[in-house]
Amino acid sequence: MGCGLRKLEDPEDSSPGKIYSTLKRPQVETKTETVYEYVLLDFSLEGSRPTVQYVSSLSELPQALQPYYTQGYVLTALHPIILSVGRTRSLPFSLLYRAILARPRPRYTYPTHLVPMLKVEEWPLPGDSLTGDTVRALIDRVNSSARGGVRFVGSVLQQVSGVTNGRVHSPKRSCRSPPRTPPRTPPGDRELEENTYSPDLRLLVFFHAWAPGCAPLDSLACQYHQGALSMRVSRKGQVVSALEADWLELTAAYYRKGWSLVDSFVYWDTPRGEPVPRSLEGLFVYEERSTSPPANDTIVVEQWTVIEGSNVKTDYGPLLHTLAEFGWLLTCVLPTPIIRHDSDGNLATKQVVFLQRPALSMHSDVSSRSVSRSISSPIPAEELSPTAGGIGGFPVFGGGYPSALSHLEEGGFEQEEGKAEVTCM
Repeated sequence: MGCGLRKLEDPEDSSPGKIYSTLKRPQVETKTETVYEYVLLDFSLEGSRPTVQYVSSLSELPQALQPYYTQGYVLTALHPIILSVGRTRSLPFSLLYRAILARPRPRYTYPTHLVPMLKVEEWPLPGDSLTGDTVRALIDRVNSSARGGVRFVGSVLQQVSGVTNGRVHSPKRSCRSPPRTPPRTPPGDRELEENTYSPDLRLLVFFHAWAPGCAPLDSLACQYHQGALSMRVSRKGQVVSALEADWLELTAAYYRKGWSLVDSFVYWDTPRGEPVPRSLEGLFVYEERSTSPPANDTIVVEQWTVIEGSNVKTDYGPLLHTLAEFGWLLTCVLPTPIIRHDSDGNLATKQVVFLQRPALSMHSDVSSRSVSRSISSPIPAEELSPTAGGIGGFPVFGGGYPSALSHLEEGGFEQEEGKAEVTCM
């Protein structure tokens, strides 16, 4: 099951991204009854910019996103754009976070009392680091909350403060206190060497809740399960410079059950004095609904995000908008500490994006129109720029992109040797 792993990618690989799927490309581009619209919003904990909204804490997101909820959007994923794990100092944009919201199209008008409310809770980290036991305890607590009729959206570790001796400590400030970061300089290769920077963190957990008696039936008694996450890595010193994982093999058994991937955790840090491992472990978190949904197909994208100046220049947004036309729902984004500089000196980081769609029946009455486009030439930079405007004055990334499958390199769909196209499962 699944495509065999290729050799671990060259750390200097500059390809824009790779796509892995349980389907062949014509099936990926099969029209379904569901089409999604996405909004990508960036938030900073250290000041606003033309395309970035300032919040003093991510605990303010429910209020900040409310204008979108009134328009039918809901939060599907939240992640930091840059991870400074293993570096000598905090990198620029370490306090920049991305929120992805989605709504079905055509947009349905729901009575106000049926629209979910986004809730956030701050949970203390037991101990001074994120471990397997910590995550398992998190899942137990999520299940306890879910029995009260809420749905788990995801969690994020929010940076709070300064430099320590390579250890993660519980926060010592209130949720609304502005974070402090150490002095920063433009990033360079020296920052890819030693592990001395680690900020204080707080775990923020997000839920969707409804007024009493108003929760959808499939949101009642949801259960959350852990799944294995493992990857091989290359390093420069202590810093992860490349990774490889059989994403389809790791997730396929859960998707076949109709479960949804909603969150992920990786234990990036290596305790001082211990040998540097060539593999890393973590956990996926899956949602099982009370109803019996069909099996899910999946797409996994390893994608580079490039930051030019203070703005995101290139990311997974164009691809996401293209796949939305075929009913693909983004449910999780795994940020990585893999960071490089492109030929123009811009900061680039790799992220892993997970999308799913109910498996199509062989006899389902759907349009099978497949969009045949080259996937060898990247989209021009001007087409990747964020559009102005949005709801409530927020800047929005997205809208009006051509097919972004062309944004990934030729042969981007994972395939076996000697075959032009392959189903990866």
